[in-house]
Amino acid sequence: MQRTCRNPWCKQPFEVTGEDLALLEELSPVIGGRKHALPSPTLCPDCREQRRLLYRNERKFYRRACDRTGKEVISIYSPDKPCTVYDQMVWWSDDWDQLATGRNFDFRRPFFTQFYELSLKAPRPCIMNMGSENSVYTHHSPYNKNCYMCISTGYCEDCIYLTNFSIHNKDCIDCLTIQKCELCSECVEARQCVSSTHLHECRTCTNCHFCFDCQGCSNCFGCWNLRHKQYCIANEQLTKEQYQNRLKDLLPATWEESEKREKEFRASVQEHAIHRNVVTEQCENITGDHISQCKDIRDSYYMFQSQECAYCYDCGDLKSSMDALEPYHGELQYETHACNLGYGLCSVSKSYECKNVHYSEYCFSCSDCFGCFGLRAKKHCIFNKQYTKEEYEGLVPQIIDHMRKTGEWGEFFPATSTVFGYNETAAQDYYLLAKEEALKRGWRWKHVEDDIPKVSRTIPASQLPAHIENVPDDILHWAITCEATSRPFKLVKPELELYRKMQLPVPHLHPDERHRRRMALRNPRHLWKRQCAKCRKEIQTTYGPDRPEKVSCEECYLKEVY
Repeated sequence: MQRTCRNPWCKQPFEVTGEDLALLEELSPVIGGRKHALPSPTLCPDCREQRRLLYRNERKFYRRACDRTGKEVISIYSPDKPCTVYDQMVWWSDDWDQLATGRNFDFRRPFFTQFYELSLKAPRPCIMNMGSENSVYTHHSPYNKNCYMCISTGYCEDCIYLTNFSIHNKDCIDCLTIQKCELCSECVEARQCVSSTHLHECRTCTNCHFCFDCQGCSNCFGCWNLRHKQYCIANEQLTKEQYQNRLKDLLPATWEESEKREKEFRASVQEHAIHRNVVTEQCENITGDHISQCKDIRDSYYMFQSQECAYCYDCGDLKSSMDALEPYHGELQYETHACNLGYGLCSVSKSYECKNVHYSEYCFSCSDCFGCFGLRAKKHCIFNKQYTKEEYEGLVPQIIDHMRKTGEWGEFFPATSTVFGYNETAAQDYYLLAKEEALKRGWRWKHVEDDIPKVSRTIPASQLPAHIENVPDDILHWAITCEATSRPFKLVKPELELYRKMQLPVPHLHPDERHRRRMALRNPRHLWKRQCAKCRKEIQTTYGPDRPEKVSCEECYLKEVY
């Protein structure tokens, strides 16, 4: 079935396949013995993902008062947001009535209008970093210790500025999507690497720097497509003594040298390296990229140990789901965002351990709830009001029928109902928009001015001491002016200690700019058709047809690197 995206700024054609329709049939909820069929999507997959991302502020933190205690807290909700925000410790306590905001559903008005009103009144936690120790500035990040500015990061210790599903790491800084790494910096898509910097798509590497797609390597610099090698520079095999002598002149000691080496390395990779059309491991019947140990996956990205899913992103151990964003452990999810351990969910955001919950947000350990916000361990609730099982199963089908008439059934929460400005959300990372375009679409925009830190000195980044051993402790009281954006930023003590431990230069760029540059190293979540650079057969790849990299099919790639 061919459809056209209903967003007037998009209008891209997209296909709803027979597999999509079969999966929607499987996902359609059964309430009171009646199956409520989900309609086929009205937006293209990209616009659906963008809409979900509009509800996800990851990296913008503010100070605001807890609306219950008045205590100042760190929050993803700025003080001007009209919602009710509690200190997360208060929110998780039993010292307040979760059902105090309950209300009747009004069949004369649209569902989403009423839900938005409820969402502003019902308390929400200021941030989500459950089970963490000394890790206040972390979000969507459980069970961390001594971590700072880590997002979507779990089970890490003494890490700073990690993002995008980075887990089980120690003493790492400025990395994106790394797992089981230690003493690593500026790494993207790395796994089980130690004492390394500037790695991209590398596995089990030690003491490696500026390497792309290397596995099982040690003591390599500026290399690509290597397997189980050591003492190599730019893919040239050297003796241990030759390597150590040449490395003295190559390993950057200053920020300027690091930037130069990075530029040279990226040019070499673009010219010489072989790039896989898509990165997959131990998969069967899949389309997408960065997928491992999966089966029957369609047009999905960054998936592992999942099966029978379509249009899903950043998922682990997910089954029979469609349009899910960042769940871990779940089944039968449709149009969901950040719903770990969720079963039978439709249009749900930021809710864990829920079953048969629909059109709800910030619900935890709930079951059989509809249109609820900010509940814990509740059952048979509608709009935060308690019902009996019989009342619930009688009223919810009536609300769904009403939503069909208003065109709301099957849709995720509207982009116009998020309290975040577009530029506060992860949508800006993947679908970059100018302020004027976002406002034109009727979306919010957050005017942000950097707080001028209370410091003893402001210094341009270019005037910082070149070598880390010359950086004084007093730098913690300085504001550094980013040489790319002119935005001020400060170092925190654990950050400076980690730079010293790893002998890294103090960065000259604002943390947001460093994050932006790492994100730019990832390919778009989109497949194009192009020819294999080796055998010329047609392939699908996340490298656009105009990109200069040498992109090969899986067969040719394996012949090249092994």
